[in-house]
Amino acid sequence: MITMAQRLDIRRQLVSLTGPIFVETLLIMLVGFVDVFMLSRISDNAVASVGLANQILMLVNMVFMIGVMGVTVVCSQYIGAKDEKSFVQTISAAVAYNVFMGVVIGIFFTFFSPELVDFLDAKEELVDNAVIYFEIVGGLSILTCMNMTYSGIMRSCNLARYPMYVSIVANILNIIGNYTLIFGKFGFPALGVEGAAISTVISRFVACSLLFYAIKSQRVRESIFKNMFPFPLDKMRKIMKIGLPGAGEMFSYSLSQTVIVYLINRLGTEALAARTYLVNIITFIFLFSLSLGQASAIIVGQLVGRKRKDAALRLGQFSLKIAIAVSVSLSFCLALAGPWVIPLLTSNQAIIDLCLVILWVDVVLEVGRAVNILGGRMLSAVGNPEFAFFVGLIVIWGVATFGSYFAGLLLGYGLVGMWVCFALDECLRAIFLWRHWASQKWAKKSLIHND
Repeated sequence: MITMAQRLDIRRQLVSLTGPIFVETLLIMLVGFVDVFMLSRISDNAVASVGLANQILMLVNMVFMIGVMGVTVVCSQYIGAKDEKSFVQTISAAVAYNVFMGVVIGIFFTFFSPELVDFLDAKEELVDNAVIYFEIVGGLSILTCMNMTYSGIMRSCNLARYPMYVSIVANILNIIGNYTLIFGKFGFPALGVEGAAISTVISRFVACSLLFYAIKSQRVRESIFKNMFPFPLDKMRKIMKIGLPGAGEMFSYSLSQTVIVYLINRLGTEALAARTYLVNIITFIFLFSLSLGQASAIIVGQLVGRKRKDAALRLGQFSLKIAIAVSVSLSFCLALAGPWVIPLLTSNQAIIDLCLVILWVDVVLEVGRAVNILGGRMLSAVGNPEFAFFVGLIVIWGVATFGSYFAGLLLGYGLVGMWVCFALDECLRAIFLWRHWASQKWAKKSLIHND
């Protein structure tokens, strides 16, 4: 039975971990928002082309998330169990996986970006910019995957403040780089979308270098690369056990969103630009849930490593309630502030009117999204990511994707009709995940204690 003192100590740990993760995630999201905001000074077409490219790149990131989610959960449990050797071997396996995947995916984007854009059936005015962005940002995908991996490792060690510091540096560099290269300042040519892409990869390279240094200096004294030989196949299997279904759910969601972007593209450039603006704004709403979910998953993993599943259950229920309250409050405030916020991004009245309606629909959506973010991450942390994967596979494609086609295109309700389907999808999945967590069926599973 968990005591009141232990409960307070766990909650203090949750707060101390959520804070830096929140700031880091905010800064990472600001990179994309700054790109969109600065490119909006050029044209809505520039914004739409980057929005189209980023949707595919987000889908690709799910491949990296297999290793990232797996290494974060497995490392958290080994830290809880105080097994240092297995901890380092797990890191080595994850780094090897993501380096390999980063190189393969980078080669694909370098040589096949025009074919990819053609496959997406992009509007003619979006093609050139989308190809450029794919070739530069996608071609150097290895920087993205290694930043995600190193950050996940630091968080699992309760060292989330270091990725936060690195994100501050990367954000400053990206803002300076965008201003310089997009608009052609300080003697540089005005490169537009190409400049935004170059600035992004430079800031990611600096972040990757700083994170690797932080891991070596603060936590992992042994050689990560030396521990790859012989390859720790057993640790890789544990990473895959968590990462495949955990990232599979996110991959399914992102793939669904890619199909939906294709459908929105058929509605016209204004709808696609509106969706890009909305995604970048609304991202800040569920930022707290993302941060709290990652922090909760790390602590839950450590508690499971110490065989304290009772404490993990209570922490999960506490985190879910907090996430819902904060997300709904923020989304309601954003809907109220919409008439002042949206015109800062575009002067197109049709886009403004569309965004203002959807912001109110999103208030309902955020209730479900908060539960899904927390529930999915915590189920992965306890070694039961399969449930969220199968629920997501059925509901996301059955409600969000097919519903978007039916309501948005066939019935003619456009982007607003699609957003209503998104809200229904999130809320249905939330009901299933909440009930599963409360049932404690996940408590029968084990990950590292079968070693």
